[in-house]
Amino acid sequence: MNILAINFGGIGDEIFFLPALISLKKEYPEAKITLALEPRSKSVKDLTNIIDNLFLIDVKGKNKYFELLKLVYLARRGNFDMVISSGGNKLISLLLFMTGIKKRYGYYTGSLSEKLLTKAVPLNKNQYACAMYHDLVTPITEHKTYLPEIDVNEQEKIPNSVLIHPGVSKMSIQKGMIKTITAEVWAETIDLLVKKGKHVMLAGGPDDAEVIETIRKNTTGFEDYYGKTKSLKDLAVLIGKAEQFICSDSAPLHAGVAMKTRTYVIFGPTDDKKLIPQSDLVTAIKADDNCPIKPCLWEHRQTTCEKLDCLKITAEDIVKYIN
Repeated sequence: MNILAINFGGIGDEIFFLPALISLKKEYPEAKITLALEPRSKSVKDLTNIIDNLFLIDVKGKNKYFELLKLVYLARRGNFDMVISSGGNKLISLLLFMTGIKKRYGYYTGSLSEKLLTKAVPLNKNQYACAMYHDLVTPITEHKTYLPEIDVNEQEKIPNSVLIHPGVSKMSIQKGMIKTITAEVWAETIDLLVKKGKHVMLAGGPDDAEVIETIRKNTTGFEDYYGKTKSLKDLAVLIGKAEQFICSDSAPLHAGVAMKTRTYVIFGPTDDKKLIPQSDLVTAIKADDNCPIKPCLWEHRQTTCEKLDCLKITAEDIVKYIN
């Protein structure tokens, strides 16, 4: 079985997609799986051994339609037996039909999808994102994978440790999607944790340079891992070593879920019920702001509002959760 999976989005979306691919691999243990995704998310392959090949398709770039035609060309040349694609765009079913792949699975987006797909699966956005993606493979397999699983061994815990990863993607900031507290509040949080006797570790990715620099200027007493984790897999190993992990609504939280580390996530304008599983290992930290349209980001608007009452979370609010 030669399978093409298509899922465009950030690295978090690709981690959400992993359970669906894992279930396919359980159904077809000898299958070769190729994942078509955006170049910015290619590091997901470092986290798993079930993806054999990548097609890098830059659908966010200036040549979107050329890139989609490139995908059709690669798909037709690849001799695939099956294609599975996420996404709610009505033209996705046409895209899959153009690949010439015999078995085609995607979300129901109207009568065209019913005609062009082998199975058009109902799109239920009101659930944990892993479950939403996993619905795509329910016509194919009875296997059910509930959470992301990554190819990183269980780590020995550093006693009394708390890892902090404050960052979010620079793309979200540039688009006006503010999803976390300020660097100053992160610094205050580290101060309080150090006073509490915790072994505090700080990590971040390339997009987090400004946040990390502000934290360094405002506090001390932590172990600085910024720049030492060279890949998402390196970060996952570090998350696995921490007894507790505090982060923003960003890709590292999904690595925390996969590593089964006790994780606390800052949530503001986004919907925690869709982004974290119902688990005793993951806790959403939210402001008590009584916003009538919260969560609003993606639900009611494409950017956050100017008030940001939903992110008025203090260091004290965060530290009270940490044992």
